[in-house]
Amino acid sequence: MSALQTLAAEGLHGNIASVGYGLAAIGPGVGVGIIFGNGTQALARQPEAAGLIRTNQIMGFAFCEALALIGIVMGYAYA
Repeated sequence: MSALQTLAAEGLHGNIASVGYGLAAIGPGVGVGIIFGNGTQALARQPEAAGLIRTNQIMGFAFCEALALIGIVMGYAYA
């Protein structure tokens, strides 16, 4: 294998990791949108439960973002 082919193969692994993270970020992005959309509807229906709804939104947001972080770590760990 020539040096150019070796460099191209190493560069390809980084690109595949980036594509993998992009695909892994789709799910958490949709999840965050659903969480805050439904939270807004819940606040409109029951404003007196704002504290509980906000707490649940923050917890859901944290779990969704944890999935995105796991996706970026796994993409670069296995590429």
